[in-house]
Amino acid sequence: MNYAIGIFTNYVLVCAFIGWFGAQFIKCVAYIVKNHSFNFAVIMSSGGMPSSHSATVCSMVVATGKLCGTNSVQFALAFVLAFIVMYDAAGVRRAAGEQARVLNQIVHDISTGETRYLDKNLKELIGHTPLQVLVGAIFGIFIPIVVPTF
Repeated sequence: MNYAIGIFTNYVLVCAFIGWFGAQFIKCVAYIVKNHSFNFAVIMSSGGMPSSHSATVCSMVVATGKLCGTNSVQFALAFVLAFIVMYDAAGVRRAAGEQARVLNQIVHDISTGETRYLDKNLKELIGHTPLQVLVGAIFGIFIPIVVPTF
C-alpha cells in the first residue's frame, strides 16, 4: 500500500502525468471544436498539437530540477531522456507517419474503394512537427512552475 501512496505523492510523477493529461485534453477539446463530436480514441492517440511526449518529459525535467537541482545526476538523466524523446517524436516517428501516408496513397491508387493489400490504413499521425514539439515542451515546462512541491 505504501508503494501506491508513494507513486501518487511523487512530485515528478504527478507533474509528468499532468503534462501528459493536459496535452491530451487540449487535443481532445480541439477535436471536439473542429468535428463537433467526441472521440474517446483522441485521448489516447499519439501525434497532434501539442506534443504530449514533449509536455510529459519537459514537466519531468523541470520538476526534477526543482526538487534535486540542475546540477544533480537525476536532472541530467531526465534532461537527456527528454532530448531523446523529443528528437524521436519530431524525427523518427514523424518520418514513419509520412511513409504511412505514402503507402496508404499507393494502396488507394492500386485499388479504388476497398484496399486489397491492407485490411486497414496505416496510422499516419504518429509523430510531431517541430512546432508541435516546441508547444508541448513549453506546456510541459509550465506545469511544474505552477504546481507547488509537496
